[in-house]
Amino acid sequence: MPSVEDLLRRSIPELRERFLERARPVPRGFLEALEVDTRAGAHQLAKRIRDRYRSNRSEGQRLHTLLRFEIDLWAQGFSLVAGVDEAGMAPLAGPVVAGAVILPQNYKLRGLNDSKKILDPEMREELAVQIKQDAVCWSFGFVEVEEIDRINIYHAGLLAMQRAVNGLSCLPDFVLVDARRIPQCPAPQRGIIRGDALSASIAAASIIAKTTRDAHMLEMDVLYQGYGFAAHKGYPTPEHCRALKDLGAVPIHRRSFGRVREVLGLDPVQTDLFDSAPEAEIPEVAAAQAN
Repeated sequence: MPSVEDLLRRSIPELRERFLERARPVPRGFLEALEVDTRAGAHQLAKRIRDRYRSNRSEGQRLHTLLRFEIDLWAQGFSLVAGVDEAGMAPLAGPVVAGAVILPQNYKLRGLNDSKKILDPEMREELAVQIKQDAVCWSFGFVEVEEIDRINIYHAGLLAMQRAVNGLSCLPDFVLVDARRIPQCPAPQRGIIRGDALSASIAAASIIAKTTRDAHMLEMDVLYQGYGFAAHKGYPTPEHCRALKDLGAVPIHRRSFGRVREVLGLDPVQTDLFDSAPEAEIPEVAAAQAN
């Protein structure tokens, strides 16, 4: 590493490129030297480097907090902790998809979060690629529209999560689930309300589920043109509802959902025939549109 004296002989643009764009290590005493440097931009560069330090510390603390459930389980001897979450409960069209992920112990990936909080699709996709590369193992489970209409959307979400867990190439020691309990789960499990925002493993699973389902809906957009599936992914946006009324329903529309049944001229589904979900576990449409 160059000495502080050597670095101070370089131009401010060179130093900015080295320490901000390339994020190279900063030698001891360099920031203090920059803060007394009389060149234009030196003080601002020192401030930006310190801001980066604070941001990195804050992100490190956030990621450590996100592992609190996993850390507790690892300490109890549960080495392989799987996180499970689903995407696509509220759409009028397309499958429900669940993700299951077992992360390495003490895994920290910058930007890892509940998929609903990651608004940039490219960032979600980049995180998904990294998670798949780093995970001990990962899987996803689909429940298609015909199954959703037969067993109802709540049970379809549970079935998707069950399939995701069963698809893992290694048996988990413990399973963390977003707000529910998976039927016939092959390991002990715990449901965590808002788990996708509180557990690193569930957050990773939410990203796998979301990006997998989004990719599928892009394929459906090519197959069923004019509905805008690439944009809204099947959620009941005004654009989608207009297209549904103007063009009618296609095979991937959920016949058990009221808006689709209305377009088809079908009677409302008698929802009281189904076992209902606890009220706290039913996703709100507004939140689900980001999911």
